[in-house]
Amino acid sequence: MCIHQLNLLAASNNLPITNFLGKQHPIEAHHLSSICDIMEKAMVNGDTCIIRCILVVFQVVFKFFFSPQTERNRDIVRRSGLLLWQLLMAPRDQICSEIQKEVCLAISSGLNILYPGEAEINNLLKLVLTEGERNSGLSQLRDVILTNLAEQLQNNRFGSEDDDHYRLNDELLHYILKIVVRESCVLITKCQTVSKDDFQRLLSTVPAASSCLRYLMAVQNHLLSNTILIKPDDNDDSDSSLQGETLKVQELKTSILSLATQILTGCDEVLEMLQQVTTALINSDISDREQRLKGLEQITKATMLGHLLPVLLTSLMHPNLQTLTMADALMPQLVQLVLYTSQTALLLKTQSPVFSELTSSPSCASEQKGKLFPDERMLEEKEEPGFLTGLKIPAPWAAGKTVETVHPVRDNYKFKETVHIPGARCLYLRFDNRCSSQYDYDKLVIYAGPNTNSRKVAEYGGNTLGYGSRSVLGTGWPKDLVKVEGDTVTFSFEMRSGREHNTPDKAMWGFACTVRAQESSEDVSGGLPFLVDLALGLSVLACSMLRILYNGPEITKDEETCQELLRSKLLQRCQWQVEANGVISPALTPSPSPLPLTIDEDREFTYPSDVLVPPVGHYFDLPRIRLPPGIMIKLREISGRARPQFRPSIK
Repeated sequence: MCIHQLNLLAASNNLPITNFLGKQHPIEAHHLSSICDIMEKAMVNGDTCIIRCILVVFQVVFKFFFSPQTERNRDIVRRSGLLLWQLLMAPRDQICSEIQKEVCLAISSGLNILYPGEAEINNLLKLVLTEGERNSGLSQLRDVILTNLAEQLQNNRFGSEDDDHYRLNDELLHYILKIVVRESCVLITKCQTVSKDDFQRLLSTVPAASSCLRYLMAVQNHLLSNTILIKPDDNDDSDSSLQGETLKVQELKTSILSLATQILTGCDEVLEMLQQVTTALINSDISDREQRLKGLEQITKATMLGHLLPVLLTSLMHPNLQTLTMADALMPQLVQLVLYTSQTALLLKTQSPVFSELTSSPSCASEQKGKLFPDERMLEEKEEPGFLTGLKIPAPWAAGKTVETVHPVRDNYKFKETVHIPGARCLYLRFDNRCSSQYDYDKLVIYAGPNTNSRKVAEYGGNTLGYGSRSVLGTGWPKDLVKVEGDTVTFSFEMRSGREHNTPDKAMWGFACTVRAQESSEDVSGGLPFLVDLALGLSVLACSMLRILYNGPEITKDEETCQELLRSKLLQRCQWQVEANGVISPALTPSPSPLPLTIDEDREFTYPSDVLVPPVGHYFDLPRIRLPPGIMIKLREISGRARPQFRPSIK
């Protein structure tokens, strides 16, 4: 199968053979017709070896050597397509799985040749998506096509020429999402229905994403990464370029909003099924109930809840996607997902042995309550058990930073590194028990500051293994914590001696040190259960979206420009009305309220409670507004009218 290997090598775009094959002349129509003749004869004779070889030839020809420009070529293409579909739709007892796989690869390789129009490709994809569950050949073809499209989409930038080809329309995405939701629900349901041995086998196969799920992941990552990482062209600051970037961002956000809405809707259905299965397992009396409940979380990670939702939640927290439109559209679904995840996480947590021991021991609970202060006792009584009760939130910042040399150190080796933890009052250093150097002057010096000119804290070197100096510097490498005042520490290590022939690696191991801002390190290796972590992420995103909805639309540039004007008591005195075309203008009818005859500009004015009551009967005169002298002087200067002079009358 040399030609099969050639096809596999040519599939990589980085190899020279790809460019070589791409420059070859197209195959002539009569050659492809001869290939079809051989295929027909092999199908009649049932020669599986020839059929498989011709299928591989089809893959290479469709990919590199054929262009259906003439009518005769199009006829040959139609004939090739009919042969491939006869093999694909053949009964399973008449065709082996290897040949069926090669048929799918051939159709996928010649997708743009066998189906030249966008409508024809969409019809094919609609067929394999809707009928794939009923036919194994269509199901395998669907998987091959979607896998290839996912790989191409990951290497494609949004807005390029091929973007529309690799990114399917909303109708096809809806079909794919329905398949993913159904697959996720079936996978979760198996935790309840399959036998004990089948459940163990199921655990050993996850997480494995299906082709439909992989394509949705590719589409989501494609849109989200381009939205978050998109940057305008610094070399082109023209209005057309800025307008084009703005349109691209708006198109991306619209696509993300549509996809996110569908994904959250699908996750809602999967979480509902997860809650039902969890409740059913808790109420069941099967022997391996605890194992199934523990494995349920692992199975859940293999569904769209584990592959799609965490990435979407993290990306929606980016400033580019924290918009009022997103918040208004996604908020109802987020609230529903928060309820489902928190309720299911609480159900699973109440079945864990640790939680049961903490909650079922009345003596322990009474002792803990007896140690509480009165205020804490009151809070304890009011606190309701939730999915976070008894869980320890991981503190990744407590893991510290590890500083180390190469192991073992070499001749003339020098090492220098500075660790800075903002806000720390002091730093705690814990050294590895394998720290050693050949001689005591091959030493590590620690400074309390950003460089070697800072205050020296300590120095360590040598070994007690019987090699080199056979001694250590001072009291030796520390076994307890070393405290360094301040938030910065500098390590400087230098290997001054040459390695002797009998010195083993363990005597020249170097050093490794973990720097923390806390004296006692927290356990950061465990992490939260998946559903608890998911519920927290959804809650954080929902709170962020609520804040956006509460703040409302952002202040526009016109509003910022007119801030002083909008503060004017004169304009605030006017009653504004909305015209038929949406324009806001002052109302011609004054207020019927008994407003004061004079409004002082220097004092804050408040409207009466009935200021918006429509006028009844006759009109009223507007009150006179007294303006400060400074404003009156400026108005007279602008108008060119001098202040009137009053002369005393002469009698």
